[in-house]
Amino acid sequence: MDLNTIPLFTLLQNKLGYLGERERMIAQNVANASTPGYTPQDLKPFSEQPGIKSGPSVAPIAPVALATTDSSQIALESPFGTSGAQSYASTAAPDSETTLDGNQVVMEEQMIKMSDARSDYDTAIGFYQKALAMLHMAVQKPGG
Repeated sequence: MDLNTIPLFTLLQNKLGYLGERERMIAQNVANASTPGYTPQDLKPFSEQPGIKSGPSVAPIAPVALATTDSSQIALESPFGTSGAQSYASTAAPDSETTLDGNQVVMEEQMIKMSDARSDYDTAIGFYQKALAMLHMAVQKPGG
């Protein structure tokens, strides 16, 4: 059984991919907290992402592709295929302050965003696990 044919699982997989990418983007902002002129980035809300639908015709999540950046690295085949990762729409998201060198990253605001993203990720994982348990219960033999 392919879970990508069930809209709930596809939507949850898309949400998890989105949240993982958002955490990566926030980490990038934190890494550039002392870069002069840096403007933090954030993803547009999940509901505004192109190609994300919540109805019965939800598109399956795109597989993650593994990349090598050096010829000495061993190229591995991804267990999910190699058709490329889902791309999400991002936008400049300046924080509330700007330093004298033009940097607009406020660490406290980035940590709040990271905490929110992590909380949303944990919630989505919980929904995914509950949906799997419900599906497992539905296919079990009665009394077994």
